[in-house]
Amino acid sequence: MYASHGFLRSDIGDVDVVYHDGLYHLFHLVLPNHDFIAHAVSEDGMSWRRVKNALFVGDPGEWDDDMLWTMHVTPDPDRPGEWRMFYTGLARSEFGRIQRVGLARSRDLYRWERCNHGKYPLEISGDLYETGIDEGRHWVSFRDPFFFHDAESGERLLLSAARVKEGPIIRRGCVGLAREVETDRFEFEAPLHHPFIYDDVEVPNLFKLDGRYYLLGSIREDIKIHYWYADKIEGPYENYFDNVLLPHGNYAGRICRDNGRLLLFNFFTKTETINGREVVKKLLPPPKELKRGPTGRLKAKSFSGFDKLVTSTTMASSADSYGRLYGNPHAKATDRGGELHLKCDSGYEAFLLADDYVDFRLRCQFRLEGLGKCGFVIRTNEEGDGYYLSLDLINGMAQMRAWGANPTPEFEHAFRYEQLQEASFRGNPEGSWDIEVLAHGAYIEVSIGGYVVLSLVDENYLSGKIGFYVESAAVGVQNVVVETLSMPVTELGSELIYEATHTLLVDEEGVS
Repeated sequence: MYASHGFLRSDIGDVDVVYHDGLYHLFHLVLPNHDFIAHAVSEDGMSWRRVKNALFVGDPGEWDDDMLWTMHVTPDPDRPGEWRMFYTGLARSEFGRIQRVGLARSRDLYRWERCNHGKYPLEISGDLYETGIDEGRHWVSFRDPFFFHDAESGERLLLSAARVKEGPIIRRGCVGLAREVETDRFEFEAPLHHPFIYDDVEVPNLFKLDGRYYLLGSIREDIKIHYWYADKIEGPYENYFDNVLLPHGNYAGRICRDNGRLLLFNFFTKTETINGREVVKKLLPPPKELKRGPTGRLKAKSFSGFDKLVTSTTMASSADSYGRLYGNPHAKATDRGGELHLKCDSGYEAFLLADDYVDFRLRCQFRLEGLGKCGFVIRTNEEGDGYYLSLDLINGMAQMRAWGANPTPEFEHAFRYEQLQEASFRGNPEGSWDIEVLAHGAYIEVSIGGYVVLSLVDENYLSGKIGFYVESAAVGVQNVVVETLSMPVTELGSELIYEATHTLLVDEEGVS
C-alpha cells in the first residue's frame, strides 16, 4: 500500500495512474491542503517511489491559487509522444466556490507546464448545468475531469462531476459532458448520464470493454464505486441489480490500461479513533483487474502482481494439520474421501494451522453442509483475538470483523467487536466455493468464485494463526494452499521511522 506522509495529518487524495514504458505513474492529491499534485512511479503497481511533484497551486491572483482537485492524465491526441493533464482548480478570491478545469502539458510525464491561454481554464456552461453560486448548493460543480478518446471513431469527450439545473437539490448530480470539436475547444452537451438520485457522481470514468461501454462513478452517499453500462457511447446508461464494483470505503476509482489489462486504482477510506477523536485516513491499496462476466456485469479480480511476492507454498488439506482453538468437545476434524471435514454439532470451534502467519494468501474449495454458520479465522492468537470472515453461503453475504479482547477493558467493554466491511455475492447452498483470502500488511482482500468481494485496510491484527470456523455446522474443504508473501514495501527510496517525540527520515545509506 501507499500513503502520504507528513506532519500530523497528511493523506493521499484522488488518484490517477498511467502505464508507460514499463512504469506506472501515479498522480495524486495530498490532503488536507490540496496545494499540489504529487507524482510517484512503480514497476509493479504496488511499491511506489516519489518523484518530482507535477503541479502546484497557482500564484496569488491566478484562477487556481486556492486548491487543486482531481486530475486525469492522457496521451495528447494531437501531439504524439506528449501528454495532457486536465485538472480541477479553485480560486481564493471566490472562496473556492467555483470549480474550473485547467490543462497542463508534458513531454515526459515528469515536467509539466500550465496552459493558461485564452481557451483555459474551462468553465461549465449551457442551460443544462448549474453555473452560478446562487443555484443548488451555492457552489459550481465542474470537477474530476476524465478525457475519453476513441482513435477509431474520433470521439473526444471530456467528462466531469457536474449538476443539472432542475430537480431536488440533492438529486442533481450527473456526469457532465463536453465534446472537443477541435484542438482545445470544447462544446458542452447534455449530461452523459443523470441517475436522478445522487448529490454528485464523482470521479467519472468511461471505457469500452468487449464491445460495451462502461461508466464508473463514486457515490458519496454510500462511499462506494458504482458503474453503469450502455451499448452506445451516448447511452442511455443502465445498471444491474447490483452495480457496486467495490464495497464501502473504496472510493475515487480510476482505470489504467496495462499491456491489455484493465486495472482499477482507488483510495481506501479508513476511520480511526485517536485520543477520543475520529480521524479519517486515506491509503492506496493494490489495484484490481477488471473483467466482464458472462452476463456483462463488471467484476474485479485480485491483482496478479501478488504472484511475484510468493516466497513459499504449503498444502494444508489434512486433518492432522489443524488444532482446535477452544477445545469444544462437540467439534472434530477428519479426513473424508480426499476432503478435510470440519464439524461442530453444538457451539463454536475454530480449526487452526500450527504456524503463525503475517503476510499470506490462502486458497481452497469450501463447501457447507446443513444450515449452520461458517467462515475463516485470520491472524488470531491463542485467546481467539483476530479477524473473522463470516460467510453466509446461502444468502450470499461476506462480513469481515475484528473481534478480540479490549486492551483496556472496563466492565461490559471488555471486548472489541468491529464490523469492518460487508458485501454480497450470489449465494448457493449446494455450491462448492473457490475462496481466496489475502493479507498483506494492513491490506485484506477476499475473493469468492474468482472475484474480489471484500477489499479493506485495517491494523488491529498483523500476525497470528489462520484456519476455519464452524458453528453448529459442518464444512468440507479441499485443496487448501497457503502461500507466504514477501513483506509489503510502502514506499521506495526513504524509509519512514516514527518515534514518540519526532519523525526522522533516513535514506538508503542510513544518513539522516
